[in-house]
Amino acid sequence: MSEDSSGFNEKAFQRVDDRDDATYFETCDKDFSMDQGGRLAVAALYRATLSPEAEILDLMAGPQTALPDDIAFPYVTGLDVSENLMQGNARLASRVVFDLNDAAPLPFPDAHFDAVLLCDGLPYLTHPQHVISQAERVLRPGGALVVTFSDRFYSRKAFALWQALEAEDRVRLVTIFMTRASLTDLDTGDVTPPEDLNAWQDTVHAVIGRKQREG
Repeated sequence: MSEDSSGFNEKAFQRVDDRDDATYFETCDKDFSMDQGGRLAVAALYRATLSPEAEILDLMAGPQTALPDDIAFPYVTGLDVSENLMQGNARLASRVVFDLNDAAPLPFPDAHFDAVLLCDGLPYLTHPQHVISQAERVLRPGGALVVTFSDRFYSRKAFALWQALEAEDRVRLVTIFMTRASLTDLDTGDVTPPEDLNAWQDTVHAVIGRKQREG
C-alpha cells in the first residue's frame, strides 16, 4: 500500500464524489450540515476561547457563522471555495476564494492571524495535514486553531478515513494532525445536546491547538 507524505495510506483521503466542490456545496441538501443548536454550542466555545481583539481567519466559512453575536471582532477574513458560498455571511470583513484541496499554501503571510477557525469542514479536506500545517504557519505565536465538527456530514464528500472512524477516533485523528503541525497545548471536548431541544440533535466535538510562543 502506498502512503502520502503525512504517513497515511493515500486512499484514506479519497472521496466518493469528486465533482466540483463549489457546485456541490452550493446546491446540496443542508440537512447534513451542523444544525443550529450545534452552531450555538460552537459560538459558546469561541466566546470562551477567543480574545475580543483577535484577528480571525475562518476557513471554509460558508454562508453561516458560528461567531458569537455579542463580540465585535476587529477583523474576520473568510475563506471558501466560492464567493457564492460566503455571500450570506455578514461577519466577514473580507472574503477570499481559495480551494483548500489544491494543496497550495494559504494566501497569507506567516504569523498573520490570532486565531484560525475550521467549523464543520475538516471531513471534506483531501489534504488535511497540509491545511492544518498551513493554519499553524499563518498563526501568530500563542494563537489558536479551533476545529469543530458534529457527527453529521455529507458522506459523498467526506474522505474515506473519516467515514471509517467513530467520533472519538475522529477527535484523535485531528489531534494527530495538530501534533504533526507542531501545535501544542491541545485541548479536546464534546458537548451533547439536551434531550428536549429539537433544534440541536448532534454532539459537537472540538479540538484546540496553539502555536508555540517564541523563546
